[in-house]
Amino acid sequence: MKPVIQEEKTGCGIASSAAIAGVSYQEAKKIANSIGIYAEDQSLWSDPQHVRDLLSELGISTDKKETAFNGWEFLPDCALLSTKWHLENDSSYWHWAVFVREGNKQYVLDSKKALKSNVRTDFGRIKPKWYIKVHA
Repeated sequence: MKPVIQEEKTGCGIASSAAIAGVSYQEAKKIANSIGIYAEDQSLWSDPQHVRDLLSELGISTDKKETAFNGWEFLPDCALLSTKWHLENDSSYWHWAVFVREGNKQYVLDSKKALKSNVRTDFGRIKPKWYIKVHA
């Protein structure tokens, strides 16, 4: 799986979905917009249903519930991670990233444009709160 860079400050959910589906950011954004999902909408980073809906439109199924993060070794082979989780005005917000395990390799695809590498293995610096299993 290859990283997709978010083209908008708040496009991490669209970029993560694009990476999982193997499509461009622009293609995923077009599909997202067609079903009422926009990067500018703050609920995109405070409601996990949006990425489930987008992935479904892209032909990918996910678990219906979030699972608490209890360690890297317990993650499925593909998962959407909620990282940088925080509260603002009593609403929770997070950054989406994708965990991938392929054979004996594991890494996180992080769509943030400013990173030196969008394929991350610095697991000690990434603090997921929960994840959604992706059935890829």
